[in-house]
Amino acid sequence: MNVQISRTKLIILTAVFLVLANNYKFFINTIEVYPVSTGNIGFLLSTAVVFSCFLILLFSLFSSKFTLKPFLIFSVLVASLISYFANSYSVIIDDTMIQNVLETNASESLDLINGKLFLYLCLLGILPSWLIYKVKIIPKSIRRNLLSALISVSIALLIIFIALFSFSKFYTSFFREHKPLRYYTNPTYAFYSVGKYLGSRFASHDMQLKAIGLDAKKDAESQGRKLTIVVVGEAARADRFSLNGYERETNPLLKNEAIINFSNMYSCGTTTAISVPCMFSYLDRNHYSDKEAKSTENILDVLTHAGVKVLWRDNNSSSKSVADRVLYEDYRNPENNKMCDGECRDEGMLVGLQDFIDAQKKGDILIVLHQMGNHGPAYAKRYPKQFEVFTPVCQTNQLEECQQEEIGNAYDNAILYTDYFLTQTIELLKKNDGKFQPALIYMSDHGESLGEGGLYLHGMPYFMAPEAQKHVGALMWFGESSKHDIDIEMIKKISGNDFSHDNLFHTLLGLMQVKTTLYEKKKDILKSF
Repeated sequence: MNVQISRTKLIILTAVFLVLANNYKFFINTIEVYPVSTGNIGFLLSTAVVFSCFLILLFSLFSSKFTLKPFLIFSVLVASLISYFANSYSVIIDDTMIQNVLETNASESLDLINGKLFLYLCLLGILPSWLIYKVKIIPKSIRRNLLSALISVSIALLIIFIALFSFSKFYTSFFREHKPLRYYTNPTYAFYSVGKYLGSRFASHDMQLKAIGLDAKKDAESQGRKLTIVVVGEAARADRFSLNGYERETNPLLKNEAIINFSNMYSCGTTTAISVPCMFSYLDRNHYSDKEAKSTENILDVLTHAGVKVLWRDNNSSSKSVADRVLYEDYRNPENNKMCDGECRDEGMLVGLQDFIDAQKKGDILIVLHQMGNHGPAYAKRYPKQFEVFTPVCQTNQLEECQQEEIGNAYDNAILYTDYFLTQTIELLKKNDGKFQPALIYMSDHGESLGEGGLYLHGMPYFMAPEAQKHVGALMWFGESSKHDIDIEMIKKISGNDFSHDNLFHTLLGLMQVKTTLYEKKKDILKSF
């Protein structure tokens, strides 16, 4: 290939290509707000021009001999991947999603790889990258390159100014009233999100861990030993639990247990990376920041200060730093999890758990079991074959290729398996009733979109996330030895009230009967009435 082109033209062509080939979701969402009509057509066309000019400004910052092609190729490759996830799942790549991606392990990432992703990468990423690499840039002196760059930047700025001025009434509402539209600009919003994420990482890198609850101690009036298991669910939305009125029987076993179902439980975030640290933090959702949460002790630390033995078993990606200072066991590893059939099963976390309990000769015990649960998009992999009750199921991770019924069937089968897993956990607790005062708390970390409104998976910014990504499954169970300290009937009466992950920190303090000035009775579900 012996085509020669100026740096300015290469920048312009790449910018236009990215806008037209990789921003389908951005333009579709913009058209929904500003429908195609005689009055809107000029503004809609101007958004493509303004976006292209903005990319020209960005690329001009990297127009030196050694940086231009690498940055253009990087931008094209990244944009092709973002296009796939945006078009297929309506995913937004913000700083929270960046964090979620970086904290996801390799096996979970493999669930997202398929032929369609490879096609996007080849046609929108590798092919144009190869063209950028092979094209020859016309050599110019440093002075002429600077002059060309200055001219192109000036023209781009002028065009942007003219467009903003000419369609000012549109751009006023675009920037002030419809900010979420900008989240779909590809790849610019992802670049911004990476910068935001890295900024927060560097800001917290040298922060010292802040100790809290150092005054925590077991209530002197407490009698008996506590044994509490907290099950952290994964992507289990409340409206798919038959306990909450779902027409399908997805909780056939739990309905026969003396559980208390919390039908209006809401998550702290829409991703595991945010929700899990938040639910164990003393910070509520409105004041939560990842930086502060990870530089501050959490409820597991506070209970440890009070002498509680804490164990975290994980069949998900990780504890997201929550269990950094307590006993942690990885059950995605077949060496620990003896129930793996291509995928390590949640119930494997129960194997040998009685031995751990028996080994604790004194004191209270808190065990956290972090499920794989309903982790998408490969819902059909999340349960053993005998739980495939609802058929036909979506067998691929390309959800857009399946009927919504097939996706829902696979998802519901995974809920059915969680029903079984929770019932098995309750059976283990029952065996310890009398020796301990046993209790179970189940809360999912976030919900899941299953194609409603074209949305799949989770991770939407909280303020714009649908109910399905925030309204989560939650329940509790108490052994007979526990009930003399708990007003079961009153809790049943308030179980339909609105609760959230904000309540877990204080509910655990109350349940474990640990006294500390951090405790707020009104946030303790068991004492909030």
